[in-house]
Amino acid sequence: MRVRRSLLAGVAFASLAWGPHAVAHDNATASEPLSSDEIIVTATKREQTLQDVPVAVTVTTGATIEQAQIRDLKDLQSVVPSLRVNQLQSSANTNFYIRGFGNGANNAGIEPSVGLFIDGVYRSRSASMIADFPDVERIEVLRGPQSTLFGKNASAGVISIVTMKPQFTFGGDLEASYGNYNAVVVKGMVTGPISDTVAFSLAGGLNKRDGIVRDLATGERTNERDRWFTRGQLLFDDHDGLQVRLIGDYGKIDENCCAAVNLRQALPTLAIFALGGAVTQPDQKYDNITYNNFESSNRIRNWGFSGQLDYDLGSTKLTSITAYRRTDALTNQDSDFSSADLLGRNWQDLRIKTFTQELRANFDVGDRLHGLLGGYYFNEKIDQNNEVSWGTQARAYANSLVQGLSGGALSIPTLETTLGALEGNPAKYAGQFFRAGTGMTEAYRLKNDAWSLFGQLDFEVAPELTLTGGINYTHDKKRFATDAVSNDVFAGVDLVADGRTAIFAQALPAFGVNPNNSAAVQAFATNPATAPIYQALFKSATDPAVNRLLGLQQLQYFPPFMNVPNAVEPGRVSDGHFSYTARVAWDVTPTVNLYAAFATGYKAASINLSRNSLPTQPDLAQLRARGLAVANLTYGSRYANPEVATVYEFGLKGNWSVASARVAIFKQIIKDFQSNIFTGSGFFLANAGKQSAFGIEFEGSARPVEPLTLSLSLTYLDARYDSFKLSAVGDLSGTRPAGASPLSVTFGAEFVQPVSNGDRIILRGDYHYEAPFMLVEGLPGLVVKDSSGNVTSVAAAIQAAREFKQEINDVNASLTYAMANGIELTVWGRNLLDNRTILQIFDSPAQPGSISGYPNQPRTYGVAARYRF
Repeated sequence: MRVRRSLLAGVAFASLAWGPHAVAHDNATASEPLSSDEIIVTATKREQTLQDVPVAVTVTTGATIEQAQIRDLKDLQSVVPSLRVNQLQSSANTNFYIRGFGNGANNAGIEPSVGLFIDGVYRSRSASMIADFPDVERIEVLRGPQSTLFGKNASAGVISIVTMKPQFTFGGDLEASYGNYNAVVVKGMVTGPISDTVAFSLAGGLNKRDGIVRDLATGERTNERDRWFTRGQLLFDDHDGLQVRLIGDYGKIDENCCAAVNLRQALPTLAIFALGGAVTQPDQKYDNITYNNFESSNRIRNWGFSGQLDYDLGSTKLTSITAYRRTDALTNQDSDFSSADLLGRNWQDLRIKTFTQELRANFDVGDRLHGLLGGYYFNEKIDQNNEVSWGTQARAYANSLVQGLSGGALSIPTLETTLGALEGNPAKYAGQFFRAGTGMTEAYRLKNDAWSLFGQLDFEVAPELTLTGGINYTHDKKRFATDAVSNDVFAGVDLVADGRTAIFAQALPAFGVNPNNSAAVQAFATNPATAPIYQALFKSATDPAVNRLLGLQQLQYFPPFMNVPNAVEPGRVSDGHFSYTARVAWDVTPTVNLYAAFATGYKAASINLSRNSLPTQPDLAQLRARGLAVANLTYGSRYANPEVATVYEFGLKGNWSVASARVAIFKQIIKDFQSNIFTGSGFFLANAGKQSAFGIEFEGSARPVEPLTLSLSLTYLDARYDSFKLSAVGDLSGTRPAGASPLSVTFGAEFVQPVSNGDRIILRGDYHYEAPFMLVEGLPGLVVKDSSGNVTSVAAAIQAAREFKQEINDVNASLTYAMANGIELTVWGRNLLDNRTILQIFDSPAQPGSISGYPNQPRTYGVAARYRF
């Protein structure tokens, strides 16, 4: 009933006057609706109309971006139902999902499954993906595996942003917008000729906004906007087939972001209150308040340049794209999300340098054969330094937790004395546990080299019937090294060994054995009559019911780190893979096209660059056998194996004078899907055996009367983990993946009313609905494990995650008065229903049992003025 009511509400909104998402961009006037056979796309790396290209692709044009006040990529999901974009921990972290598949943010060693390209240049990390749109011509969202033409890291899809080339006619536009929260956006672009063969364009902008969330502890505001960018282009065109396009851009972000709220309290929450600290209450999650003891900072520089050469020889067109990019992100966050000084700092310095080179040739052989051959090279270096430490109130906080976990039997001082005595020196740990400034320093290095060879042929075997075949081979090599050091004294204590000492001290005297006499203990252990008793006592140290010290393991937040490379782990991974495309396309009539496609995709191995980077179980056994393992080392993963995607798809595209429709029915499978989930202290990276989805996508528009264009987009998705036995929360086989809504719908319309003096009134908007879906499959911090890291119970971890689901009801609208002289005045609003939801949930850092989350953005609105010349 809930879904039905939302859909009916959407129909009502659409009938009133909301807007489409495929319209033309004209520098001189406001937008005019276009049919899909007039929209040019490059989804197959050659120009085709949206109607003719046999690929599931959604196009959002520059005019829609302007009128809908789409600020960056995370706003794009309101007009593309199959796309989800979340900005989470910082201004540099964004997740992209297409058809429910995607990952990649927050962990720099993991490249996304959804590849993003701007003017043909691959952007490998989310920090370089967030940008305002200064001069966009269109954005193409390609759904399903695209590795044949786009190489690695396109296993779930591609977002391709195409900006306008410099023009040989002088023109441009300037826009200024003001909204609530003192939001100010100023951006503009100018283009024109320098000579008969050289043209330029220069774009830039500023985006500032007060913080939406009030920090009641610091007195400041967070979730603000403070970013600017500039972008310059030069185009050389000899008007005889040769074009050279040079692009340079620079952007900077300096923001206080992003606020988290407490969603479930536990024993640590009471300990925070006992210190006089505060956290948001669960019933305050949408009150736009938070508590921190210092401001979070996000200082990000993103810049690069590229050069594209196109040489048209008639039947052959040669293209070369060379690019270098750099991202520098310096962030710091109060990661305990409270006003208490528990984690003194969580600082990260991330530097990414990327070089790419693509060469390709498009060619025609006669009128029936079209081909493409190409090669691609990718080189990237990542340097990441982290530092996280205990704050000034950490010791008092931990003392409350220790007392609670021990039923009042222990305190931090008595624990220090007890553990020191068990190790032979009662004063060994005096004053050392949870001391301010102790914690962990981390350094990670990753070098990635990859190359691809690819080709595709389109053969018209009969009039209006085309067969397509494509192949790509990609080889990817990664080398990584770590230098992480923990000086958290308590996290380095072996509670199993100390517990065993205590058990022996209590039990052995009953058998007449002095536990301090090593010879007597050895005799007891090897005597056939008493050896079973010894072994039982030895093993009991790993049983939390016997060894009560094991309950304190959850407070060992920064355990010693096993660095790589070492004698067992080389710190290298290398793999290669063939990807394929096979497709048949039939132009049934001039207005109806059918296609059937099979394609595979590939995503290279990913590296876990976090504190949860752990050796595999076999490697851990070797490290222990050689005596190399550090204290408290458990098994996990250093990297995830490559993931391979397959899609079977049938599509229909129809385009008539008053309506258009595009339908895709697909079955998509990803084997060894790379799952990346936050554990409260780091990231658990693992391969799911198999993830699949059956889906139906529909996009259509109609013009019932001349001024009005209606649109509807819908995605039905039945997704599941066919096999995922070793997730962070146990066996998830047969369950639905997080983030995959079963139904996503966007209703839209645009009403364009001409005025007698040549001006126009444009009313547009959209209603976006997503049926409830889980945010995460489970919360690893609630998983019960034994002392060796083996999972013993996942019920609480899975049940807690099921309590938090997201449902989206999002209405956006704008009203524009476009004058014939190029001036436009707009009133706009986003999330007009003020629909509040939680974007993501996670285990609260350093607060065992507590759950935190990121709320979405509330209603925003404002006015804008634009001048085109």
